[in-house]
Amino acid sequence: MAADITGVSGRAMLEALAGGQRDPAALAALARRRLRSKIPELSEALTGRFTQHHAFLARVHLDLTGHHTRAIEEVTARIEVVIGPFQVIRDMIVTIPGISTGVADVIIAETGADMTRFPTAGHLASWAGTCPGSNESAGRVKSTSTRPGNPYLKGALGIAAMSAARSKGT
Repeated sequence: MAADITGVSGRAMLEALAGGQRDPAALAALARRRLRSKIPELSEALTGRFTQHHAFLARVHLDLTGHHTRAIEEVTARIEVVIGPFQVIRDMIVTIPGISTGVADVIIAETGADMTRFPTAGHLASWAGTCPGSNESAGRVKSTSTRPGNPYLKGALGIAAMSAARSKGT
């Protein structure tokens, strides 16, 4: 059915419910795109008990979602301003398979875009904490867990690796 209640259709239906609309057919008619083919099922799913208390809670949810969306937009706009001096570097980094703009921003933020402090890619990977340990003594492996490193860079590089692994032709 409707998997995402925060999508365009879900928000429209929640807004209508919070505004006092209780007619299942009218609510289902607010469906957009692919959900339009499921209007009969939506009408059935929207039939039920929805009180003023539920409307209040839906309104609180919608207000919080709207507030968080605006905050994310403000932070994103600020990131675009701050990353301005590094735009050329960002444009080069995103050409690497698996690296999105967001991942590039994290790489720049965590390394300062100055890779001269890392003599090799291995040094950067070690600093980020993505290299497995190699603690071996007398032929017995004691530990192979990864070293603690920069958690933000480690996460971003993990996302890039998974994206690159799932991309065709990389």
